[in-house]
Amino acid sequence: MDPLSDVLALLNVEGAISARLEVGGSWSIRFPEYRHVKFGAVLSGSCWIAVEGAGMPVHLREGDCCLLANGLPYVVSGEGESEPVDVGAIVEPTAECVVRYGSEVPDTVVIGGDITFDELNAGLLLDSLPPLIVVRGSSDLAQALRSALELLAYETAAPRPASALMTGHLAHILFVQALRAYLSSLDAPSRAGWLSALTDPQIGASLVLMHEDLGRRWTVGELAAAVNMSRSSFAERFKALVGVAPFDYLLKRRMQTAGQALRAGDRTVSAIASEWGYGSESAFSNAFKRVMGHAPSHFRKAALH
Repeated sequence: MDPLSDVLALLNVEGAISARLEVGGSWSIRFPEYRHVKFGAVLSGSCWIAVEGAGMPVHLREGDCCLLANGLPYVVSGEGESEPVDVGAIVEPTAECVVRYGSEVPDTVVIGGDITFDELNAGLLLDSLPPLIVVRGSSDLAQALRSALELLAYETAAPRPASALMTGHLAHILFVQALRAYLSSLDAPSRAGWLSALTDPQIGASLVLMHEDLGRRWTVGELAAAVNMSRSSFAERFKALVGVAPFDYLLKRRMQTAGQALRAGDRTVSAIASEWGYGSESAFSNAFKRVMGHAPSHFRKAALH
């Protein structure tokens, strides 16, 4: 499995549309802190988005999408200057979650939603994402997003049977496509973390090798040779780009995957330990507790309550 698919499988990603915003005239809306990731897409018109702690406002046009990942408040506004209004003061959504604000005839329609993860593993992705990702609708990278946006526009325009199910799946698709577009837009790693490191030809290749066979007892020398690097250069570059040493990265991914099996509740700790190459349950338990902060039995009990 490729690294992105592997991590997303661990995260149990869920997507949901929170609202369709139809606005016009002079307007500005402040949104509060949030969990994990917010996404937005401009279905028609244009707007500005300003994320706390992420620099200057960014202009979004029809077809543009964005992901927000620092959990901090943000402001979405129109072209004219206006004092921001807290969204809680104006939101009285109908059953289909359509929020109308400003002039009677809207000139901008924005769709927004939430992407949430398994809380225990959320940092896997959040720690690797920048505060704001923008995918321009005019770019070649956004081509795959256009069909999803068209369907979202259709599904949110009026109540329809199984609408929540459809929009949830479409939100998930939009999220994955936006991540793909973000990775494709990087010429080189832009920040420490495995996600950005995927863009480096050699370190990215080593990450793919690891995720294709997490159970293998990789050595630094084997990984370095596989990507045509010296052992020392590979170890140094891997830590600089990913943020941790190869062995630490591999051990953490193994234990997180083992944790997912523990939470499923249908296999013994001994069986999971054996699958990951540990000769004894105690050796596995010690490694698991060191990485995950809890013994396997306690981790399982906490997940079941």
